[in-house]
Amino acid sequence: MSGHSKWHSIKHKKAATDSKRGRIFTRLLKEMTVAARLGGGDIESNPRLRLVVSKAKAANMPADNIKKAIMRGTGELPGVTYEDVHYEGYGPGGVAIYMHCLTDNRNRTVAELRHLLSKNGGNLGETGCVSWIFDRKGYLVVDKSKATEDKLMDIVLNAGADDLRDDGENFEVFTSPESVERVKAALEQGNIVPSIAEVSMVPQNQIRLEGKDAQTMLKLMDALEDQEDIQNVWANFDIDESEMKEAS
Repeated sequence: MSGHSKWHSIKHKKAATDSKRGRIFTRLLKEMTVAARLGGGDIESNPRLRLVVSKAKAANMPADNIKKAIMRGTGELPGVTYEDVHYEGYGPGGVAIYMHCLTDNRNRTVAELRHLLSKNGGNLGETGCVSWIFDRKGYLVVDKSKATEDKLMDIVLNAGADDLRDDGENFEVFTSPESVERVKAALEQGNIVPSIAEVSMVPQNQIRLEGKDAQTMLKLMDALEDQEDIQNVWANFDIDESEMKEAS
């Protein structure tokens, strides 16, 4: 799965230090509101809400912000109603792109995504054109400095993980979507804090990009990450880590 954790890790490190921190808060608040609207405001009985609240706490979001976002979702406070939608498309070199959006205006979102993709060597596709390339999985990333492979393997498999893979500087852990929180808790009990723990769309195959196509793809990913309606964007590119770091 080379490239998957590398992009996520670089994005995670940037978000911790730059102006995108506010953008992350906005995303988390929207996700909490939608999760509470769809599954109720009880964190213990709503897995989607529980996972995003965990992310919000890890990002040091104030507790009052979390509470108000949940109350907006349950209708206890007024707020915007967002639709939970997905869009699909292609990037440079035929890379598959899968986008999860929360929007209050589909027409605006589609127009902006079409513009961003066409401006950066891609195009918006029909529903189903690339979704078959991705599997919905629990996905965790652990920096190699935090644990040996044997120790990590023992913890995650006993907690119900499906697979552990070496991706250079990181270990990637794959689980069912339902098991990601259990595996995360088991790691934390072993004093191993994953840098990423989420439900992700994991590509079945990768397209290797280099040079101009690689740089255009990374520019497109940054543009999509900054689009206000996008919550998450996944793509099946494989780009050398040095090119990713240079572009970031």
